[in-house]
Amino acid sequence: MGILVPPLRGFEARGLGDAQYTPCCERLAARAIRRTGGATAGLLANAAAAAATPAQRRARGPATPAHTERDNVRVVMRVLKLLPLVAACAALAACGGGGKATKHAGRRASVSPVIVNIQSSAPGASQKLGFPSLATKNTTRVGGNDPIADAAGVALAVYPSAAPGTHPAAVTLAPTDDWQAAIASASLMAAPIRAPILLADRSALPSATAGALDVLAPSGSGSVGGTQVIRVGDVPKLSGVHSAAISGNDPYTLAAAIDTFSSAAHGRPSINVVIASADNAAYAMPAAGWAAESGEPVLFVSGSGVPQATRRALLSHQHPHIYVLGPPSVISNGIMSQLGKYGSAKRIDGTNPPSNSVAFAEYRNPPCPFGQPCAHVPNSFGWALRSPGHGYVLVNSHQPLDAAAAAPLSASGDYGPQLLVDDANAMPSSVLNFFLNYATPGYTKEGPTAAVYNHGWVIGDQHQISVSVQAQLDQLLEVVPQK
Repeated sequence: MGILVPPLRGFEARGLGDAQYTPCCERLAARAIRRTGGATAGLLANAAAAAATPAQRRARGPATPAHTERDNVRVVMRVLKLLPLVAACAALAACGGGGKATKHAGRRASVSPVIVNIQSSAPGASQKLGFPSLATKNTTRVGGNDPIADAAGVALAVYPSAAPGTHPAAVTLAPTDDWQAAIASASLMAAPIRAPILLADRSALPSATAGALDVLAPSGSGSVGGTQVIRVGDVPKLSGVHSAAISGNDPYTLAAAIDTFSSAAHGRPSINVVIASADNAAYAMPAAGWAAESGEPVLFVSGSGVPQATRRALLSHQHPHIYVLGPPSVISNGIMSQLGKYGSAKRIDGTNPPSNSVAFAEYRNPPCPFGQPCAHVPNSFGWALRSPGHGYVLVNSHQPLDAAAAAPLSASGDYGPQLLVDDANAMPSSVLNFFLNYATPGYTKEGPTAAVYNHGWVIGDQHQISVSVQAQLDQLLEVVPQK
């Protein structure tokens, strides 16, 4: 849910987290004005602090808590100490040490504040602050050097687990060798379970995952019988926690089993289903963010047809609305016809992975009335993002596990779609035009404090998305005078 905020000047309330600009500026019509309300960079630094030894902590001196502000204008992030991006991720990966996590129940690892200790006279002082790669005024980077570290960073950003009420009820443990299952697992982030995703190998928990799980200390979700950890596929068993296992022999069966588990938690199957290709990860990736926000399942088809597990899952939804993600070159018209036997099938597509992600970000069914502001409304499907005032998550299309890792960001804070880049050093033209057409906020004579604001998340280190692309995103999201 978004933060309940009073209407901004010039707006009339439309409900929780929703506002509509009443003067004649359709470009400022905005849905879901939700602020993150937290110093994410501080959370990542705190996670790094948790990895420090007692001697290192004593050397740093007494702790000072991070300060955050919740405001209608923009989240002000005061970071007590910002490590270089790679160093912060390495420290996060060191949390918890070894590959086994045991006895998480009843034990909560602390997240220690970090002391301001960057001397202006120190060599490389400006680089040690971490800007602009860690954060800019409109962007925040989760800069792990692999999806495992990115998932741990995202989970701690969404659930800082540093004060009462900030721990998740449950955590999903998804396999690193099955990107389809990891993406399908994103639906477990939606209410009522609200489980962020951590990633694991078959044999043991990576250090970043074990450390994050220690800090997150899930309390147990009542919607799934008090389960603390939801194990998806072939991941390690954990001792000392109440866990539930979702299993399947292949990606299609496992995605269907996740759907069954989620439907049981909701008390009924969803009316909407997303179909993605199991053979082309880049076109399936944007489904993760939507699944996390909506709770609607992601099921898979192959290049040769609709597998039996997917057919059975569709039957359980009793003639759902089926949304096929990808062009005919990825999911053929023949497969579309097969899917039409189980419900009404519609296609959302772009000519390449970035434009495909933009098509999903803009999409709504039923379609938005021509010439009128577009927004998601009850019983509609799709992000319908054709106005500023949202969150956006930038992911490299060559890292399908990052879509799963970042999915909780689409379902919390600023809420918003995942948009793909296919070149670390260049923003795709389709994504650039999306931001130019819809995302740049404007303000009138009332001034910028009466405007709506955007926030962008950048997933992965500079080898996945460069600082120059991040800086370009920052500029595109900045509020400007309305002409």
